[in-house]
Amino acid sequence: MKIVQALFVSGYSAFYFDDQHAIKQGAQLDGFVYRGDAHTQGFQAIRQAGECVSILLQLDDGSVAVGDCAAVQYSGAGGRDPLFTAQNYIPFLQKYLRPLLEGLNVDAFVPNARFFDNLKIEGQPLHTAIRYGVSQALLEATALAKRQLKAAVLCQEYKLPRIPQPVPMFGQSGDDRYLGADKMILKKVDVLPHGLINSPSKLGRHGEKLRDYVQWLTERIGQLGNDGRQDYPNYQPDLHLDVYGTLGLVFDHDHKRVAEYIAELQDLTGDLKLYIEGPVDAGGKLEQMEAMAGIKEHLNAISSPAKLVADEWCNTLQDIRDFADADCCHMVQIKTPDLGSIHNVVEAIGYCQQNTVEAYQGGTCNETDLSARTCVHVALAARPERLLIKPGMGFDEGMNVVNNEMQRAIAQFAASTPLFPSIEHQNPGHFHAH
Repeated sequence: MKIVQALFVSGYSAFYFDDQHAIKQGAQLDGFVYRGDAHTQGFQAIRQAGECVSILLQLDDGSVAVGDCAAVQYSGAGGRDPLFTAQNYIPFLQKYLRPLLEGLNVDAFVPNARFFDNLKIEGQPLHTAIRYGVSQALLEATALAKRQLKAAVLCQEYKLPRIPQPVPMFGQSGDDRYLGADKMILKKVDVLPHGLINSPSKLGRHGEKLRDYVQWLTERIGQLGNDGRQDYPNYQPDLHLDVYGTLGLVFDHDHKRVAEYIAELQDLTGDLKLYIEGPVDAGGKLEQMEAMAGIKEHLNAISSPAKLVADEWCNTLQDIRDFADADCCHMVQIKTPDLGSIHNVVEAIGYCQQNTVEAYQGGTCNETDLSARTCVHVALAARPERLLIKPGMGFDEGMNVVNNEMQRAIAQFAASTPLFPSIEHQNPGHFHAH
């Protein structure tokens, strides 16, 4: 089956673009916006409306495949591609990508995804948001051509088993970290609450605000979590907090002090596992790996079971391989829009699991319902340790999108005759498309 027409349509993403550098430098909220001037190139304001571009591919049987180009909330930070706006990129898509897409055979996904992921225009690779959206549309096009689920296409091309079981889901609270946590506990989310500790003011001068929050969160789970539901007789979610490098700022980038503070937080959680994402931002990839390794080494020295999650400076498939090889963290966030084509997400998850590093298939609140649903299919095929609930910062909306798409796909997996036997969850290891 072939593509007969490609269209590019502007739209809004589910959150906003934020200038992380300006926020870390202490920009003050004024209602929902930040006061002051933007610091990151391309930003007109510290917070501005998130945008996406939908790619519509009409196939020769009349069906239409869609993917959304979307970029992370903190675009242009931590080595990521610059701000992505429809005004700047739709003319580019029309000029350079439409001729390549129209007439393309979509009977297989991975070869097409790799072509556009490796494509260079005037010597430059495509923006990660473009590669992300194009690959989503191409996956749906192949699924339509084969009359299969998108997850089934990935299982077939990567020789992965179809497993009709959910992937653990991770809720994000945004700044509404108290009411948001209550909502997550009531819906028995596997991992919570993210927390959005993205400035020192939210952490506390000596870390006291986050310490108090972790204590409250642990007690709240005990109060609300065991509500008599038979399907959750002993609700014990993992705790996962993203601190955006603020521990480094508060504790002067002293690895031992950072580790000891994290260990204190773990002591407050009782039997609940604690993951700390992005404890420091060392300003570069090698520096980040060295800093994370130093913190991990001291956590081991003081026998703390707390776990570190890599995020900043871990953007591409190669970055993820390098962080995994460096043994500097317990888990890697695979931030889906940053990897470009979604086939890289599948391969990143496999590489992490081969190297005994946990894989967190993340993303951003600034995606769309469409990209979030596609990511569910990626996760059902590749089986990461956790999947981010997205898009948006309201939790319930993202929970609706991700959970319901997952349950629908699982039901179809279980009801259909699989190409590969349905088996209990196993480590897929390092795999390649065939």
